[in-house]
Amino acid sequence: MPPARARALRPLSPSPSYIPAAHSACILSSVPRAPHDLAKGRGRRYFVPDRERERERRARAASMGQEAVAGNGVAGGTKKPHAVVVPYPLQGHVIPAVHLALRLAERGFAVTFVNTESVHHQTSRAMLGAGADDAAHGGGGDIFAGVSARRAAASEPELDVRYELVSDGFPLGFDRSLNHDQFMEGILHVLPAHVEELLRRVVVAEDPATTCLVVDTFFVWPATLARKLGVPYVSFWTEPAIIFSLYYHMDLLTKHGHFNCGKEPRKDTITYIPGVPSIEPTELMSYLQETDTTSVVHRIIFKAFDEAHRADYVLCNTVEELEPSTIAALRAEKPFYAVGPIFPAGFARSAVATSMWAESDCSRWLDAQPARSVLYISFGSYAHVTRHELHEIAAGVLASGARFLWVLRPDVVSSDDPDPLPEGFKDAAAGRGLVVPWCCQVEVLSHAAVGGFLTHCGWNSILESVWAGVPMLCFPLLTDQLTNRRLVAKEWRAGVSIGDRGAVDAGEVRARIEGVMGGEEGVKLREQVGKLRATLEAAVAPGGSSRGNFDEFVDVLKRRCGGGGGQ
Repeated sequence: MPPARARALRPLSPSPSYIPAAHSACILSSVPRAPHDLAKGRGRRYFVPDRERERERRARAASMGQEAVAGNGVAGGTKKPHAVVVPYPLQGHVIPAVHLALRLAERGFAVTFVNTESVHHQTSRAMLGAGADDAAHGGGGDIFAGVSARRAAASEPELDVRYELVSDGFPLGFDRSLNHDQFMEGILHVLPAHVEELLRRVVVAEDPATTCLVVDTFFVWPATLARKLGVPYVSFWTEPAIIFSLYYHMDLLTKHGHFNCGKEPRKDTITYIPGVPSIEPTELMSYLQETDTTSVVHRIIFKAFDEAHRADYVLCNTVEELEPSTIAALRAEKPFYAVGPIFPAGFARSAVATSMWAESDCSRWLDAQPARSVLYISFGSYAHVTRHELHEIAAGVLASGARFLWVLRPDVVSSDDPDPLPEGFKDAAAGRGLVVPWCCQVEVLSHAAVGGFLTHCGWNSILESVWAGVPMLCFPLLTDQLTNRRLVAKEWRAGVSIGDRGAVDAGEVRARIEGVMGGEEGVKLREQVGKLRATLEAAVAPGGSSRGNFDEFVDVLKRRCGGGGGQ
């Protein structure tokens, strides 16, 4: 892969077309700025492209041998398509977007990947904190450098992936987790202006010309901006199709009195969403169960799905065989492609830097444990738990007697509560438990010692657990996770629920752990997860549904932009 450029734009004043004056004052003037952010730009990294390297990169891209071009699916003399990929600035969204970008590059696309300065800064700091080699893994520069190194070592053709940075409107020292609503206001009102300035430059100046925007569905601007720039909008949905469908049909939920209806919502079963035979109101995403719909997140959801209705195409990180009726109904409304699961090549540690925390190496500890004896516990990269919930889970884990590996993110309760475990927990668990701040999840789930996964039900975690053949204990915390649990525990029977009555109890946690980690229940769950794993493997194999859907999408887009079809 050619050396990718990493450039950051200067912070913009928010565009009047995107941000009302009241919001401008609220967001920008009240941001607490750390001293290092104010000292002549220190605390921010600005990357200037090496002009000579850039000329060399363009020359290599232009003179790629016929064999490499044919392998990438672009016939000689045809226009090379160029996709600009913009992930939502949260780790769970960046990871699948990275691997989608690589898939597109492998199919002959030039790809410009747009990351926020904040996400880039966190991933760079995490790599260096874990002792990663700066040059080989993009520390402080190009996060795709590791892909370039791997492909060069394997004598594989270079990929044309360019890397751009954009400010989200906040200084790097701003705590986006602790100040969630303020951060979301910035995403709603400030970030779009920064992205538009960057994309206007990329679309006009880049070679080849931009032919599509592949943008996370949760952004509030992509269809509007794509129309301005005269390119198609490809909406990239990182969650299951059922979640997309429920948000897409919020008007039906309102019409029937189940959501945003100005009164107490109905509690009866929902049976009118196309492709969703039935769902209970308590199984809806948390934001669709709330009666106050004036929050910043609700405003983002409403605007984002107004834009999604205008998308030219939708790519969804799911598998057709897992959600056939939902996908069929969505496909009747617009071009909808199930192309999941989107994983790193070989379901191994990614060559691209995407982790926002330094990863602990747990392999030596896991190697010393018996097969299927370890319960892996993680609540993902974004969601938070209360101290009470954490203490009940900790008590249940201790009472179960199970070995465990617990990933306890430093801000899992709050950024200002770095040690939330009960006093004496680590001493009581000594010899059978390991607590780490972060790890490489695909490596842990793939280890023979792991026999169960106590998860928050983030979609990436569910797909990874299924691929690894590990049954789940489902403890959803917010948003899509409640509906994801329904898929895992009710429809697929690949896991069990914890806290489904609205509260978590140590006794229930102990009983669920004992059931999954041993006995007949655990055997049945592993059998079911094994069947689901086979479904995922078949979908991405030659002739599989996801492989075929991605091929079809690539061909359609290449024909639309004049880049030719065919494989």
